Amino acid sequence: MAIKIRKEDALNYHTQGSPGKIEVIPTKPLSSQMDLALAYSPGVAEPCKEIAADVENIYKYTAKGNLIGVISNGTAVLGLGDIGPEASKPVMEGKGVLFKKFAGIDVFDIEINERDPKKLIQIIKSLEPTFGGINLEDIKAPECFEIETELKKEMKIPVMHDDQHGTAIISGAALLNALEIVEKDISNIKLVVNGAGAAAISCTRFYISLGIKRENIVLCDIVGILRSDRTDLDEIRREFCTDRDLYTLTDAMKDADVFLGLSAGNIVNQDQLRLMAPNPIVFALANPDPEIAYDLAIAAREDLIMATGRSDHPNQVNNVLGFPYIFRGALDVRATAINETMKLAAAHAIAKLAKEPVPDIVNKAYGEDKLGFGRLYLIPKPLDPRLITTIAPAVAKAAMETGIAKYPITDWDAYELELQERIGIDQRLMSVVIARAKKNPKRVVFAEADNRKILKAAQIIRDEKIGEPILLGNREKILSLIVDNSLDLTNVLIIDPMEEKEMLARFADMLFKKRQRKGMTSGDASRLVTQRNYFGALMVESGAADAFISGLTRDYPKTILPSLQTIGVKPGVNRVAGMYIMNTPKGPYFFADATVNLNPTAEELVEIIGLTADAVKFFNVEPRIAVLSYSNFGSAKGDIPGKMAKAAALAKKKYPDLIIEGEMQANVAINEDIQREMYPFSKLINKRANTLIFPDLSSGNIAYKLLAELGNSEAIGPILLGMNKPVHILQLGSSIREIVNMVAVAVVDAQSAKNL
Repeated sequence: MAIKIRKEDALNYHTQGSPGKIEVIPTKPLSSQMDLALAYSPGVAEPCKEIAADVENIYKYTAKGNLIGVISNGTAVLGLGDIGPEASKPVMEGKGVLFKKFAGIDVFDIEINERDPKKLIQIIKSLEPTFGGINLEDIKAPECFEIETELKKEMKIPVMHDDQHGTAIISGAALLNALEIVEKDISNIKLVVNGAGAAAISCTRFYISLGIKRENIVLCDIVGILRSDRTDLDEIRREFCTDRDLYTLTDAMKDADVFLGLSAGNIVNQDQLRLMAPNPIVFALANPDPEIAYDLAIAAREDLIMATGRSDHPNQVNNVLGFPYIFRGALDVRATAINETMKLAAAHAIAKLAKEPVPDIVNKAYGEDKLGFGRLYLIPKPLDPRLITTIAPAVAKAAMETGIAKYPITDWDAYELELQERIGIDQRLMSVVIARAKKNPKRVVFAEADNRKILKAAQIIRDEKIGEPILLGNREKILSLIVDNSLDLTNVLIIDPMEEKEMLARFADMLFKKRQRKGMTSGDASRLVTQRNYFGALMVESGAADAFISGLTRDYPKTILPSLQTIGVKPGVNRVAGMYIMNTPKGPYFFADATVNLNPTAEELVEIIGLTADAVKFFNVEPRIAVLSYSNFGSAKGDIPGKMAKAAALAKKKYPDLIIEGEMQANVAINEDIQREMYPFSKLINKRANTLIFPDLSSGNIAYKLLAELGNSEAIGPILLGMNKPVHILQLGSSIREIVNMVAVAVVDAQSAKNL
C-alpha cells in the first residue's frame, strides 16, 4: 500500500530553521515507514524543489548552515611537518570533535591529495554548496596565504585558516591583558617575533591591527633577522623586513617588551631574556617544547609574564578558545566571510572574559581553587562554558556591524539561550528570572561575605546588574580576600556589624520587642544582633536591605532560625516550606518540601501545596501537582499512602483551580503513557506533572540529591516559601553559579509585592 505524503509534512520534516531564526537542530525520527518516506523518496522531492526555486532555501531545509568543512592537504601537520593527507586525518577528525563539543557545529573532515595551490583552491571552491563554512587546517606556508586569500575572494561563506588566525586571536587577547597588567601602551611597545611561518606572519599582522606600530616589530627566522638586504625572502616575508642594525635574535631582544615565539623548542636562553625591557612578556608557543622552558624563563626574570602552548603551564594559548565560537557566530548570522573586525571582536571578548570571576566548574576542572585575572591567568581556560555565550555573540555583532550578515540576530537573550542549549546547558528558566532581576535590581545583603565564593558571586551580581550586593563581615578580612582573588568590588558596600554601634542598638531594640514575650531578654537581643544572620535579617526587616542570603557555610536549621525570629512568616501562613527547582533535560521540576518540614501532617501538606503552587506560578509556570507516595490511588495501604491521599483530597477542595493528582508513585506521575494505560482518569494525562509533593523531608531530600548527582540535573534552591520578606538560604557549599541563581530569585522576590 502506497503512503501518501503531503507537501507540508515533507517540508516540515526537512526544515532545519527558518531564515533569520537560529534553532538547535534535533535528530530526525526514523522509526516507521512514514518517517522513511519523508526522509527519502518520495518526501525528499519537496525540499529539493524548494531549493531549486530559491537556493537560499538550502539553509532552511538542510544542515548546511551548521556544517563546517575541515580541510587539509597534510603539508604542515602539528609539529610533524609534511606527512601527507592520510596521516593528517586523525588531526582533522579531532578538530571535528572540538567543533561539536564546544560549539555544537557539525563537521566533515576532508583530506585532499593535492599540493598545487591553484588546483587546491578549485577543489575547495567546488565544495561551497555543501558547507556553511570552511576551516583550513595544516597547510604549509607560503601556499596557505594564497589559498586562503583566493578562497575568501571567490566564496560567499566564511573561510578561515585556523593555524594563522586562531593563534593570532588567542595570543592577541593574552597580549592585551598582559599589557594591562604591566601598564604598557601597545602603541609604544617593541615586539620581537621568532619564526616567519603562517602563524607568525598572521600574528604579527593581527598585532598591528591591535595597535602595535610596524616600525617597532622585528621578525627573525632560522637564518636571522628579516632584513631588506636579504635575497632569500618571498614577498610575504619582505612585508616585515627592517633596515636597522640588527642581525641576530640576541640583537633584537635588547630592550624588547614582547617576545613571540612560533618557531622551535629550546632556542632562546636566559641571557637573552635578561636583555629585555622591565616586565617583559614572553609568549613561547612552540609545541611540544617552548622556545625556552617555562621554569628557566621564570628563573631568569621575576618580573616576566609568560604564556606557552602547553596545558601544564599557566596561560596556555590554545586555539580551541577561538575557532569553535568564531565559526558559531559567523554561521548564526549567515556571514559571508570572517573579516578583521570579527577577529578583533573575538580577541577583545576573550580578553574581557578573563577579567570576570571564574566559575567553580572551571576551578574544579583544573584542580584550582582561586583562578583569577593576573600574571598567571591572562586568558580563560578552554573548559569555561561561558566562552560560547561571550565570543559567538561578539563575532555575530561584528559581522552585522560590517554589513556581511545575511540574517541578523534581533533577540540576543534568546540567542544566548540557544547557544547554551547547543552545548547542553539549559538554563532557560533561570535566564528568565535573571532577566527579570536586571530590570529592577535590589539590595541583597550577604551574611557570609568573608567567603571567596560569595565575593565572586557578588562581583557577577554587581557587574551583570542583577542586584546591589551588601557585604557583611570583618572589613579587613573581606578586603584581603578581594585582593587575594583579584576581584573588583569597588563601591560595593561593606558593613562590619561590630563597627555599627548605632545600628546594633537599634536592631537590639527591634529584636527585643519582637521576642520579649517569647523568653528573650534585652541582653540576649544585644548579644544576638552581633551575629551576622540576625544583623542581616534585621537589615531587611528595617528596610536597610531588600533581600537576605545566607547558609553557604552553616547548617540550614541554624541559618533559618534568626530570620524566623526577626522577619517571620506571611500573615495567614502557619509554617514555612522549602522548594527546589530541578533543571532537567526534560524541563524544570519543582520539589517540595525537601528542606524544612520533617514529617508534615495531611493538613500541613495542604498548606505546603498552596505555598508551592504560588511559587511555581511566580516563575511563570503552570503548576501541575502530583502528590507522591509508594502507592497509586490506594493500591497499597499504610500511613504514608493514607496521609497523602487525604492531603490530595483536602487540597483539591481548598484549591479547586489547581491541577492536583494523587496519591501516586513518582514514575507514574511523570509518565503519561502509564497513566493513559492504567489510570485513564488522571488529570495529568496530556499535562505532565511538574510539581512533586513529597510525604516527608527525608524522601524529598533524597530524591533531589539523587537526581542532582545521577540525573544530569541542576538543583536551584532551596527556595524558602512563606516568609514575610525575601530570605533565601543557600545549600551548604553552593557553587558560585548556584549563589548567583539564588540571588536572582531573591531579587525578583523582592520586586514582587507578594513574596514567595
